Amino acid sequence: MKNICELTAHEIREAYESKELKVTDVVKAFYEKIKVDDEKIKGYITLCEEEAIAQAEAIQAKYDAGEKMGALAGVPIAIKDNMCTRGVKTTCASRMLENFIPPYDATVIKKLKDAGAIILGKVNMDEFAMGASTEHSAFFKTHNPVNLNKVPGGSSGGSAAVVAGDLSPISLGSDTGGSIRQPAAFCGIVGLKPTYGLVSRYGLVAFASSLDQIGPMTKDVTDAAILLNTIAGHDEMDSTSAKLDKKDYTKALVNDVKGIKIGIPKEFFGEGVNSEVKEKVLAAVKTFEELGAIVEECSLPATEYCLPAYYIIACAEASSNLGRFDGIRYGYRTKNYETMQDIFRNSRSEGFGEEVKRRIILGTYVLSSGYYDAYYKKAQKVRTIVKQNFDKVFEKYDLLLTPTAPSTAFDIDSKINNPLEMYMADLLTVPVNVSGVPAISMPCGSDSEGMPVGLQLIAKHFDEETLLRAAYTYEQNREVQ
Repeated sequence: MKNICELTAHEIREAYESKELKVTDVVKAFYEKIKVDDEKIKGYITLCEEEAIAQAEAIQAKYDAGEKMGALAGVPIAIKDNMCTRGVKTTCASRMLENFIPPYDATVIKKLKDAGAIILGKVNMDEFAMGASTEHSAFFKTHNPVNLNKVPGGSSGGSAAVVAGDLSPISLGSDTGGSIRQPAAFCGIVGLKPTYGLVSRYGLVAFASSLDQIGPMTKDVTDAAILLNTIAGHDEMDSTSAKLDKKDYTKALVNDVKGIKIGIPKEFFGEGVNSEVKEKVLAAVKTFEELGAIVEECSLPATEYCLPAYYIIACAEASSNLGRFDGIRYGYRTKNYETMQDIFRNSRSEGFGEEVKRRIILGTYVLSSGYYDAYYKKAQKVRTIVKQNFDKVFEKYDLLLTPTAPSTAFDIDSKINNPLEMYMADLLTVPVNVSGVPAISMPCGSDSEGMPVGLQLIAKHFDEETLLRAAYTYEQNREVQ
């Protein structure tokens, strides 16, 4: 057997069933590794060691008694620090929420607990999920386990880094414009952004409510399907939650893509996409063809307008959502004030970081009188056109195949002072969020520096089965490149 910390979630679960491993031994093994390796990776903000070991002992007793257990019973998991966990600090990597301890669990956390998953801790992120490198945390920068001088991506960089660094077998991230898929690509793991509305957002601290979606970050596609089974489903606490019949996504894990039609959108392979990334992704296209998929070039002409439209919509919603953090109702309160205005001004100035302030100011501007029609309304019209583009192309194709990010992981501090260059890291992921469709990122090789390259598959609304089937087939058949 592999080292405990290198095992996937389903391998850990199988080892419990066969009595090869005990839950307590697995949980303790991860904490031992965290204490040694997380000094370099800096993935965790808060650890839940005492509670996790107590929970592990309780679950082991159930295994020993021969009880029927869920698919994640006793499996450790890391949680992005923007999902409310009862009694555990939930900071959003911001000074604004540095000491916030939620009195309730987010719906996804409740579902994980009901399934017997064991939360190892809360992991680092870009502050309030705003960023593409996990350098915008108020506490520290997370490092990419593949190369500690590189960023892990963002904003779910902590979630990706702890899985890639064997500090947790699985994790949850949130994806507003690529924040699950891009760090998954940078760290060489699997990241799934579900269809908007498939997974409840109740208890997720909002960045942009019409774009945010929680999803799995895992070592393989099987774990992504298992974790999606646990967190997906209608929730009355979330008005945007879709009412659908419950599905078993593990049934989609079939090693066969014969006859599946895959479109290759030419706009996703144009200017700004690194040549090595393009080469590896096109090699993956060849693999799909050899496996019997029908592959053709296609077009999504509105793609070039996605990035500006996304940033207008996302910043506008962020401006609105973060208005509640004013030092009175929620969040950090300044000690330096004389008037009520001083409290508002100083609390927000001291509590928010530079990137969050930048986006709040931009969002407030596009929503202001005289600019609403020129910017926000126009961005919403572009959003409709983008969705229509996807609907039209999915009349002909089952899936779309693209690179996940235009480059591999870049050096820490190399782009932090150039926001526009940083925003370009979302170039190939934001169309998915703007249109609400599901997408998965998975590794398809490495560049000349040994950094992972991400392949992105996109499906029509609520067709996660086809997405997982194609991803699983590729994973089972790809040659290491």
